[in-house]
Amino acid sequence: MSYIWGGGIIRRIIIITGTPGVGKSSVSKALASKINAHIISIGNLVKEEKLYSGVDRERDTLIADTERVSRRVKEIISKVQGDVIVEGHFAVDVVPPKWVSVAFVLRRDPEELRRILEGRSYSERKIMENLAAEILDVCLYEAIKRCGVKKVCEIDVTSKSVEDVVGEILDVLNGVRECRVGIVDWLGKLEAEGKLDEYLKDF
Repeated sequence: MSYIWGGGIIRRIIIITGTPGVGKSSVSKALASKINAHIISIGNLVKEEKLYSGVDRERDTLIADTERVSRRVKEIISKVQGDVIVEGHFAVDVVPPKWVSVAFVLRRDPEELRRILEGRSYSERKIMENLAAEILDVCLYEAIKRCGVKKVCEIDVTSKSVEDVVGEILDVLNGVRECRVGIVDWLGKLEAEGKLDEYLKDF
């Protein structure tokens, strides 16, 4: 799970992605401290360097200019030494697939995710859109489409501490745990519980 750069330098470019509310930032910070990696937070980069093309007032979010973000991410990766963690819900769209060592897609049970998003004071529409994205595996699909299934690893973070999640990621990076996808099925779970319409009524 490494990419050989110019001069024969071996380093890892690790992506941490997932729906808003799954814990990408916290997990990335904790993981970076364990492996001494440089973090690129896509959300922070877009805000701090004004890499956006407009504002979506309805969703209260910035519309990232992915081409400019991608150029900037490539610049940063090329300049820093050692492992790099790129975190964000569209991180896979701004890193060249051949550079990616592994993409971790964090997953969270929709009921737990809803409580987290409500705690962030998201609008009801924004909450439901993000829940639908989680239930319909949008981030997983995008990661596999962009990087290939062999580079993608799902991690179920439901009811787990950041330390537990980082431990699972380290096990994958160290070859102790298999990198797998298809570990959760929120659609099937909610359907079996008779709750699917409640979550996808607007879609």
